[in-house]
Amino acid sequence: MTDTALLPDLDQLCDDALTALASLYDATENAVRAQVTVDGRIDANAFDEHQFAAHGFAWFTTYVTALQQMKAWSDRLATQGKRGRLETLILQVAFGEYLAQIKGGIPMSQGEIIRLNTLGASETDIQAFCASRAVTVLSAHGNSDAARRAIATEIEDSLDTGRFGETGLEDETLDLVRDQFRRFVDEKVSPHAHGWHERDELIPIEIVTEMSELGVFGLTIPEEFGGLGMGKTAMCVVTEELSRGYIGVGSLGTRSEIAAELIRLGGTDDQKEHYLPKLASGEILPTAVFTEPNNGSDLAHLRTRAIKDGDIYKVTGNKTWITHAARSDLMTLLTRTNPDEAGYRGLSMLLAEKPRGTDDNPFPADGMTGGEIEVLGYRGMKEYELSFDGFEVPTSNLLGGEEGLGFKQLMATFESARIQTAARAVGVAQNALEIGMRYAKDRIQFSKPLFNFPRVYGKVAWMVVETMIARQLTYFSAVEKDQDIRCDIEAGMAKLLGARVAWSNADNALQIHGGNGYALEYQISRVLCDARILNIFEGAAEIQAQVVTRGLLGR
Repeated sequence: MTDTALLPDLDQLCDDALTALASLYDATENAVRAQVTVDGRIDANAFDEHQFAAHGFAWFTTYVTALQQMKAWSDRLATQGKRGRLETLILQVAFGEYLAQIKGGIPMSQGEIIRLNTLGASETDIQAFCASRAVTVLSAHGNSDAARRAIATEIEDSLDTGRFGETGLEDETLDLVRDQFRRFVDEKVSPHAHGWHERDELIPIEIVTEMSELGVFGLTIPEEFGGLGMGKTAMCVVTEELSRGYIGVGSLGTRSEIAAELIRLGGTDDQKEHYLPKLASGEILPTAVFTEPNNGSDLAHLRTRAIKDGDIYKVTGNKTWITHAARSDLMTLLTRTNPDEAGYRGLSMLLAEKPRGTDDNPFPADGMTGGEIEVLGYRGMKEYELSFDGFEVPTSNLLGGEEGLGFKQLMATFESARIQTAARAVGVAQNALEIGMRYAKDRIQFSKPLFNFPRVYGKVAWMVVETMIARQLTYFSAVEKDQDIRCDIEAGMAKLLGARVAWSNADNALQIHGGNGYALEYQISRVLCDARILNIFEGAAEIQAQVVTRGLLGR
């Protein structure tokens, strides 16, 4: 019997569409390059003048790469004998919708739509792409109501199984890891996360202790330093599941990931031997202290000073948006150790220890004060403003033992940080999907579940599809990182797309709840607030798009 939801010869259609995209991509890259370069080099003024097209090119590339990875995912599953009807439907709808958006306009954010002619593609190139039979068929019929309805049918029992399509990971160990952390989240995190949010309290230390025992904080730290020695792909799986329960729980691992990466890559032998085992065991909880009130992502103008006085540095300055600052024991503190050296070259990273704070006295260290920043979401670790006035750090805690390397050391961690953030976004997106679907199935309106209405199951089906797209793009960057392949661009694209998908899923899930979604007692109100931060931290979407395009054109 013919499956009316599926297009015939889908694999060939997808391959042909990718071929058509490749030709369009080459033409578009040349057009954007012509707009933002002078004498073959990227020109800052030209880049700013044509920022809309430049950033749009990052989004266009993200879509192209996402479709390439979705086809690679599908092919892997076929080889493994694991591609079922659900996975085939996901592939079809992904191609259908993303190709339609490429033709009509890619949403960079609400109200910002990038179109091919804005990128500089010629009418001839655009028409040739749109005239491709594969592009025509997939964009017109790929994301059909029949396909969405079929996805809704296929996922009827997914809330019980936790399976919304095979992930395509080729290491069975990772599936076991996922199952372990899914159980942990379902038992210890999900039932309590909304209460932590409503009370605006720190994640209980008992949860942190259990995470330590599960190996979360030492996941990617080498075994010789007490870690598990696993790769970034494993980190993605763990982070995704933890963030599915609560973004704050998923983000606890981020603090240790960043600190351990800084020390592993840039520290002296003594610093590695001292700090990495303590980070791996959870004995030390770190925080990243980079951002300043007036600079944001503009680290070149960082002002916090560290003046050398014998065998100590005295730190003076202000920092903001410091996550988990009160309960942390170690700050990776970016400072300016050479006031005469402007820009990035005067920056150094200090491993600044501090006593762990309490509710009554959050910042007991001499020379250091702080205050909480009240926020909409992402509350489980809290955000703080910090002030330093003669705060002392031993000179032996200068990362790497040499001044002026701070920015370089930080840049070496950005791939991992952005992969980790993309994984958090996938987890939040999955959480929103599951919450929205559960409500749609339980809520009876007009004598039937909301899930039976096309505009409701259609929303859920698209969440399933786009979450898988973001997941595969994230795994792609993690696998490259595990293979020691430079993946700053891929990690940036994963973060860019994942953040948008998390917000979209949360917004759609709240819409499914109707008025109840606006009530604080419903979990989706929290998830919406949590999802919003993903498009801002670890590089706002605009900065991320800037970095991706500069990287692409600089290759």
